[in-house]
Amino acid sequence: MLSKHLAFAALKAGYSVTFARTDKFFKHLRLSAIDGTYERTLRSYLKPDILVIDDFAIKEMTREEAQQFYEIILERHRKKSNIITSARSPEEWQALFPDPILGNSSLDRLAHSSYQIQMDGPSLREQDRPK
Repeated sequence: MLSKHLAFAALKAGYSVTFARTDKFFKHLRLSAIDGTYERTLRSYLKPDILVIDDFAIKEMTREEAQQFYEIILERHRKKSNIITSARSPEEWQALFPDPILGNSSLDRLAHSSYQIQMDGPSLREQDRPK
C-alpha cells in the first residue's frame, strides 16, 4: 500500500512510474524474449523515473530471472529510482538468487543510497477479512 501511495504522489508531481508485481514482471520479460520484443520490453522498465516492483523475493529466482533483474538494476543504478516491496526482510533476498555473485552485485547496487522501511505489525488485510 505504501509503495502505491508513493507512486501516486510521484505521478502527481510529474514523474513517470511503472508498477509491476514480480511474477508478472518476470513473465513479461520471459514472453518478450520468446516473441522477439525483449529489447523493447527491457526499455519499458528502464525508462520510467520510478520502477515499483511489488512482492519481490516471494520465491527463488531462476538464472534467467536473476540475470534480467541484475541487468535492469545495473542500468537504472544512479540514474532512476526503484521501490521494491517484499514480505521478506532484505537479509533473506540473497539466498533467493541462484548465483550468489549476481545476487550480491544486484543487491549491493540496490542498497547503495537507498532507504529501507521495515514494517512490523498486523496485516491491513485482516481488516478486510469476512467476520
